[in-house]
Amino acid sequence: MSEGQHSRLAATPSLEAGDSLWQACVEQLAQELPEQQFNTWIKPLSAQVTDDFSRVTLFVANRFKLDWIRAQYAGRINAVLEKLYGQPVQLELAITPRENTVRTYPAPSVVAANAPVAEPADIEEDPASAAFKTRLNTALTFDNLVEGTANRMARAAAMHVAGTPGQLYNPLFIYGGVGLGKTHLVHAVGNRLLADRPQAKVLYIHAEQFVSDVVKAYQRKTFDEFKERYHSLDLLLIDDVQFFANKDRTQEEFFNAFEALLAKKSHIVMTSDTYPKGLADIHERLISRFDSGLTVAIEPPELEMRVAILINKARQENAEMPEEVAFFVAKNVRSNVRELEGALRKILAYSRFNQKEISIQLAREALRDLLSIQNRQISVENIQKTVADYYKIKVADMYSKKRPASIARPRQIAMYLAKELTQKSLPEIGELFGGRDHTTVLHAVRKISAERQQLTELNQQLHVLEQTLKG
Repeated sequence: MSEGQHSRLAATPSLEAGDSLWQACVEQLAQELPEQQFNTWIKPLSAQVTDDFSRVTLFVANRFKLDWIRAQYAGRINAVLEKLYGQPVQLELAITPRENTVRTYPAPSVVAANAPVAEPADIEEDPASAAFKTRLNTALTFDNLVEGTANRMARAAAMHVAGTPGQLYNPLFIYGGVGLGKTHLVHAVGNRLLADRPQAKVLYIHAEQFVSDVVKAYQRKTFDEFKERYHSLDLLLIDDVQFFANKDRTQEEFFNAFEALLAKKSHIVMTSDTYPKGLADIHERLISRFDSGLTVAIEPPELEMRVAILINKARQENAEMPEEVAFFVAKNVRSNVRELEGALRKILAYSRFNQKEISIQLAREALRDLLSIQNRQISVENIQKTVADYYKIKVADMYSKKRPASIARPRQIAMYLAKELTQKSLPEIGELFGGRDHTTVLHAVRKISAERQQLTELNQQLHVLEQTLKG
């Protein structure tokens, strides 16, 4: 936070100032965290900020969530608050009382953010008590999902499933890159079905949670309860099935649940970052099931759709974004819906902090860091040349069919960097590497990404290349 913003906060009443500080923190975290994590753990939090901003108390629904947030997110939240405020901030966590609001009672059950974490047995929720909580986000519906060429087929298929579950398009497999609206779409299916059939058993779950449920059932020998929960559903909505990779027991249980649900004409809707046959380390029989219904892609939104999304999202935040401003932002933020929403949050926060109307000039100021990056956009061609120079091979080797390790390895590294540092799709990158298939690029990206975590020397080399390319 700049000195001007700090002075503005200090000059306003503490309630407004505290709200502004916490809101700015939330907006920053929304850009850093995966959407699923942010919506589950950060978005529901309420905050109480002292007059001098030295202490922020976050209110959490229950002990389980308090311990999880303390263990997983407290350090990052504290760092963001201190960066925004410019001075040390003490972070505390507290259980939200059931009857009073956050701002009108003395903070009870306050726990320091760095207090010891309770043992799992003390904080886990009883799975049986949450047997058929839908976990749906009721705010994500077909009505507020902006339609465009990029998602038209997926949206139409999803609406068909919601209207006539258990019939055509079972399973429905939706794939696409990060932040394109896959999660919104599956929640919309569940919300529409429940609106028509309130007694239906619907469950939305992230693949990581399914893995966790399998582990718990295995440890506690409660597979009967596990099967009763999953095999009795009318609609199962599961996000990011690529997380099943290399988890044999989980894949076995999901296969069993899959077969049971299809046998009773229940519907399954799944999302992934790639199409079924592009999934790595998933059993072939499971992939064949994924591919047995309808597979549809969601593409990055086109310009008109990005404009519509910005205007629509701004209205949901009780703000009006002029069309020319939406057009300016949409031209500069092209990759996905999540980045568009992040840009919008920055603009709205900047507008509120400075008490100025939204304009192109204000958007330019609010997004100056992002626009600076756009102005020195990294190209695939530049990546190929830089990597070739670094590993002392010819640029032509990047496009050639030669496969010795001295050439194939740098080529894979260049593909990885192209995916990380540009907005090109896998097929586009493959085309720029001598017309290679996008599965070849996907394999290279996953291989280098995994090895980067394990090989210090490779990580250092990639760091040098990234700094060189970013200037």
